This record gives sequence, C-alpha cells and structure tokens, in this order.
Amino acid sequence: MQGFADKTIAIVGLGLIGGSLARALRGANPGQRILAVDNDPRALQQAQEAGVISEACELAAAAQQADLMVLAIPPLMIETLLPELVPLLNTHCIVTDVGSAKEQIVAAVAALDPDFRARFVPGHPIAGSEQSGFAAARVELFAERKVILTPIADNDSASVALVHEMWRGVGAEVMGMSVQRHDQVLAATSHLPHVLAFALVDSLLQLKESDDILRYAAGGFADFSRLASSDARMWADIFVANSYATAKVLDHYIDYLQQFRAGLEARDHKGMMEVFRRAKKTRDDFIARHYQKDSSTEMQAENISLEASPGGKLSGEFRVPGDKSISHRSVIFGALADGVTEIEGFLEGEDALNTVAAFREMGVTIVGPENGKMTIYGVGMQGLKAPRKPLYMGNSGTAMRLLAGLLAAQNFASELTGDESLNRRPMNRVADPLRQMGADIQTAEGGRPPLQIKGKPLSGIDYDMQIASAQVKSCLLLAGMYAKGRTRVCEPAPCRDHTERMLQGFAWPVNLENNCASLEGGASLQATTIDVPSDISSAAFFMVAASIAPGSDILLRHVGINPTRTGILALLTQMGGDIQLLDEREVGGEPVADIRVRYSPLKGIVIPEQQIPLAIDEFPVLFVAAACAEGETVLRGAEELRVKESDRIEAMAVGLKTLGVELETYPDGIRIVGGKLGAGDIDSQGDHRIAMAFAVAALRASGPIRIADCANVATSFPGFVELANQAGLQVSQQKEKSP
Repeated sequence: MQGFADKTIAIVGLGLIGGSLARALRGANPGQRILAVDNDPRALQQAQEAGVISEACELAAAAQQADLMVLAIPPLMIETLLPELVPLLNTHCIVTDVGSAKEQIVAAVAALDPDFRARFVPGHPIAGSEQSGFAAARVELFAERKVILTPIADNDSASVALVHEMWRGVGAEVMGMSVQRHDQVLAATSHLPHVLAFALVDSLLQLKESDDILRYAAGGFADFSRLASSDARMWADIFVANSYATAKVLDHYIDYLQQFRAGLEARDHKGMMEVFRRAKKTRDDFIARHYQKDSSTEMQAENISLEASPGGKLSGEFRVPGDKSISHRSVIFGALADGVTEIEGFLEGEDALNTVAAFREMGVTIVGPENGKMTIYGVGMQGLKAPRKPLYMGNSGTAMRLLAGLLAAQNFASELTGDESLNRRPMNRVADPLRQMGADIQTAEGGRPPLQIKGKPLSGIDYDMQIASAQVKSCLLLAGMYAKGRTRVCEPAPCRDHTERMLQGFAWPVNLENNCASLEGGASLQATTIDVPSDISSAAFFMVAASIAPGSDILLRHVGINPTRTGILALLTQMGGDIQLLDEREVGGEPVADIRVRYSPLKGIVIPEQQIPLAIDEFPVLFVAAACAEGETVLRGAEELRVKESDRIEAMAVGLKTLGVELETYPDGIRIVGGKLGAGDIDSQGDHRIAMAFAVAALRASGPIRIADCANVATSFPGFVELANQAGLQVSQQKEKSP
C-alpha cells in the first residue's frame, strides 16, 4: 500500500470486523499508525498486547488525529454516533463505515454538514462469521473477499480512492453499488439466510419435543443453523436498519415456500428433483467461482445453442444495447480522468463487464452498471495500481489491444489474458509498434495472448498502419498519452474514431489531419458525462432482418451513426435497402439518429474496398443479406475478417453452404450468389456475430436453423433472444453442459 502507509487510521469498534481490519492493516504495513476507540477496555487491552494498534484513545482524540476513520459498529449505533462525531473531526479526515445496511445510514448523513457529506464514503466488507469480538479477529478475514463501496452524490474521487486503497491493501476485491441496490442484494444474500437460521432454531425451540429433536440433530442442522450463533444485538440492528428490503425478499421466499409445499402435498418427485438440481448447480458454481482457490478465471461455460424457426416479419420500435466500442472506452477514460464520470447507456455485456473488472482490480471504484448507468471515480493518469492477478479480457480483442497500450506505460507489471478464442488471436499488430515506443511486451507462441507486460517509460513515434484498424490506432494513442513527445498514427483508410472523439470529450488535445491522429504526452483527462449510443453493429442484425423479411417495418432508436461505422447503412442502401435516418443529432460528441428500415428486395453488389473498414463487424449479417439478394455479391480486400473471434469468411461460408447457398471464397473475401435458403445445423465456432447472423437467416429459410456454440452472444448483445422474439423473429435458446 505504497502512499498509504503514512496515513493515521482510526478504528471505532474492535469487534470481529474492526479487530480484523486492525490486524490486516498491521500485517500489510507494520509501521502504520492505528488508533482504536472502543467501550470495552478488554478489547483495547488485547489489541495493544497483540501489537495491532498503536494507541487506544477517546473518540475526540481519534477524530482530531486521523486521516481515515472506520466506523466498525452496528448500523443503528452509527446513526446515533454521527451527529456527535462531526464537530470533533479535523478538516481532512475521511470517514467510512462497515454497516451491512446502507440506506438508513446515508439518510442520516444527508442531514449533516455538507463538508462532512463529501468525506463520508459508505462501505461494507462482505466478510465475517458467527463469532464476534476482538478475540475472533483474523488477519486474513478480508483476503480475496468482496468489499462494496456505495459512494454518495457528494463524495469526491479522492475520498473514495483513499477508502478503496485501504480495503485493496488488506487483500479485498473492491466493488461499487448504489445504496438501494446494495441493500436489496444484501437482504437476499446475507440478511435472509440469517433470518432463516434464527427462525429455524427458535421455531424448533417452541416445539414440545424440542429436546429430543435437538438431541438427534445431525451435521446438516449444525451447518444450517451456524448463522444463529451470530451476535444478537448486531443482527437486530441490521434487520431494523434494512427492514424494508429484507421484508420484501422474505415475502418472495414465503410465496416460494407455499409453492414448494403444494409440490410436497402432490408428491411431485420430478418437480422437486428439478428444484434440487438447479439449486445444487447454482451453489456448486458459486463455490467454484468464489471460494475454490485453484479454480481458473474462466468458468466452465454452458453449451448454449439457438434454434431459429423459418418465416416471420419485423415490426415495432426498439432500442438495442449500447455501443460496445464506446462502452469499453468510457471505462478506460473515466478511470484515468480527474473527477467523477457519469455514464448512461453502458453495454452490460460480458466483454464490457470484464473491462470494468480489470479497472476495479487496478484500484478504480466503479459503481454499477445498473440499468446501463455507471459512475466512475477517476484516479488520474498516475493513479492505477498494480493488478494482483492476470487481467481477464474474456472474448474481447478490443479490450486486450487497448489495455496493452495503456499498461505498457505504467510503472508496474501486468498480464492480459482471455478465453480460448481470444488467446488464439494475433497481438503482434499492437505489440510490435508498442515495442517501437520502448515497451516491454512478451507474447505466447505466434504473437498470441497471454501478454506479459513490464511497464516502462515510452517515447512517441510516427506510425503508418498498413491495414486500417481502430484497435491499433487506439492502443498507440493510449500509450502516447504517457509517452515523451508526440505520437502520430496514420491510417490508410478511415476507421473508427471513437477514441479521438472521447479524448476530446475528456479535454485531451488531439490533432486530426490528413487521416492522421496525433497527441502530445503528459496532459490530463477531465471527468465528464457520457450517453452511450445504441450499437450500430447490434442494430445491423435488425436492419438486415427487416430488409429481407417481406412486410417488415421497424424503428431503431438512438443508434450511433459515427461516420466511421456507417458502412452497414451505405452497403444495405446500395443493395436496395429502404433505410431512413430520422431525428439526427449529436450526443456527447457522437452523432446518433433513429433508423427506420422497411422491407425491400435486395440485389447483389461489388462491395467497395473503401467501405470495408466502415463495416468490418457487420459482414457476417451482410453475407446473409447477400444470400437473400438477387445476383452476386463480391467482397475482396477483407483479410482482417479471418482474424476476428473466428475466421469469419470461413465460418460464414461453411454455414451458408449448409443452407444451400452457392459461393466461392478467397484469401481476402467471398463471392455469394443469392437464392433460396434451406435448413440445417450451423456451428457458430463460438463467434457471437456468426450466431446472430444465422438466426436472422432463418427469416428466409425453408426450415429451422439450429446454431451451436452460442454462449458468446452475451458478450456483445445481452438480451438478443428476447429482443429478437419481440421484434418478430422466432428464436429459442437451449442450454447443455459442455462435454
């Protein structure tokens, strides 16, 4: 915890949580000055004798000396203490708590001095046991356990960062939630289990034969009832403080028990087996993910398949999920900015969430996402912390390549890895130019992940890309922000410019001239607000679907129409598509519009090479449009499609041939002859865009299309199946355990 060791920490309450925190702080920083306040002189004496606190003192003395004060007492006691505490505090002391119910505490804080509100950062470590008191305190209690911070509107990023650093330094994984969401989650996962344990033991006590029942109780009763040994005063406080959320989840559980009771009376063996099977799987997966030290970062995935029935038409108005490229970048720049960045429309897909997890691991407090809303408490350009484990990028080449540029310039070492698909993808396209800047990057065989990066000072370069790639350009610009001198990247054809636009939105000077973007290192980013447009790549599936299904008429709301992304619009229009842009506007530097698409017979075209970078992610579904068009569609100069999540030229060619489509492939493209589509089984090869493209193809197929290996659809388009069915497609999803 470099930079934190010279802080004076005051802990109010030396019970299990406060005592364990004192032990963990002392273990991490033997020289840390730790003050303790407690009404129990025995706890203070034990802590001093154990050498885990520097001094026992009164509240007033601790409040005057502390840089950070931790209120490790029950929620109702915190509410009572706060008005007494505020006038005692020095002007710079940050205050946090450990209460497991937040809404009532935050309401009490709202009535206090504004300066105090800015310095009170609510927190809650998800750690503990049925034991209590300082004697139960353990130095490792918080290691690899979650701590949830619930910052309030008045908090500044510096206050949040200090609390985050404390918990991170004792080995915890720090997350962020809204106050309301925290209380709902904890009511379900912590408070309800304690209610059940207390209630079970007490209800058995009321039975006349309770002595005999308890005499013959076995290990199952001991395991389940363990929580009933928890501190009665503390839990009474917690239930009163979080009464509304706990009552709500308890009502749901009571309704569920009534349904289960009906199954018992009906002797529904099959139904009970299904309940128990689901519960066992859920619990086993939870333990494997969160408690088994030898489990890998990537969980064993379910083998999800889709089945799309033929026919149908599309109608209605929809808003597809937020743009993935912009979502990734909003996290990166928000984390590096000075101040608090607010985001709406964030894509809550697995790839973007892995980027969020990576920055949390590097010491950034991020609240959400919740319904697309997220708050990032920036740590500034020099504020990232060394990750304690490899940063897992899932299936996202964008995240890995962009973070490679950022991490190459840090003052720590890091490792970037991904799932099986990502770890087969080439990374020398970013590693080589980064090495020209002075980066130390090691790859696996063939230039593939994982990437081992030793951060070091970089120097700016002039780099001419041979192939237009927004990922390469963005990687080098991110590295250039830290590099000495100017970094200039030139592209042979226009490609996505989200990075340049967002840099300007965060007040970093960028020069754009003659297909080149350049910047000087050493500036700073200023926090802002971001409204992420709907992803045109996700909208593309519905554009093509409406274009090929007779009678279709849809309106797609708030879609990003960045000129570097509109190849799908230009190509569909050139093929004869009926597409209108309505209510064009600019939101946060990004152009958006509502897009109306109606059915229109399509014709084959020769795809202009200059359009390829502008539609690079949309080609799988454009190949479906070509298969439904009259005549031939020819694509050349698109080698990049062979090194995406799959070899998209080959994957689409194999699938289309299965459906009876006449085609020919080239090293850099494909020729597709439009005609009738048959039915069949398709292997998506784990590529989300291949899977969704063939779901769209079913609209014109003669029979069902079954698509295997579709788990990664969630990476770019969470809720695809639900929205597709709402729009008029007929798609179902099945889950099977991978062999």
